Amino acid sequence: MRLSEITGSEAARRLAASETTSEALVAACLERIAERDEQVRAWAFIDRAAALAQARSLDRAPRRSRLHGVPFGIKDIIDTADLPTEYNSAIYRGHRPKADAACVTLLKQAGCVILGKTVTTEFANNHPSQTRNPHNGAHTPGGSSSGSAAAVADFMVPLALGTQTGGSVIRPAAYCGAYAIKPSFGAINRAGTKFLAESLDTIGIFA
Repeated sequence: MRLSEITGSEAARRLAASETTSEALVAACLERIAERDEQVRAWAFIDRAAALAQARSLDRAPRRSRLHGVPFGIKDIIDTADLPTEYNSAIYRGHRPKADAACVTLLKQAGCVILGKTVTTEFANNHPSQTRNPHNGAHTPGGSSSGSAAAVADFMVPLALGTQTGGSVIRPAAYCGAYAIKPSFGAINRAGTKFLAESLDTIGIFA
């Protein structure tokens, strides 16, 4: 089994036991992305040098949590100060938020590596994105968290964040063959996430 193919929980276990490093794990994910993303198109933006630098820094730092050193993908509807947040919309090309979303801040505080931004349907709406189902490129990956589901299912990253209004986490997880959880409404702070429906939107996790 390649290092990029291990689960998030196995990655956390190996990192805690010093059986691998965050840098090695991130490098394996980036290698897989280089091999596959031209076909799958799961990623909106990746800064490879920055991701590896994050990982090296975390390898030298005291462990902050059980997720220390584990890479995450972030749906491109969720603000990131260090990476563009474009909502898959031409009118937001190059948009750089001034601050991270609350959920991204929590991941950084836990010592996670932000690997990059995953493709969303435009504004998390119904119009299909460019992402393809990793098992069959002629099939849809589901939306709106298309890139997060496809990236996790295709072993590009062990864990990823998505958002759901009506089915945008659980549907692409089912289509792509990934695990996902849609927590109770409000369980994860949504500040810094562009809403489709403020009374319904929820942060979810792919694994």
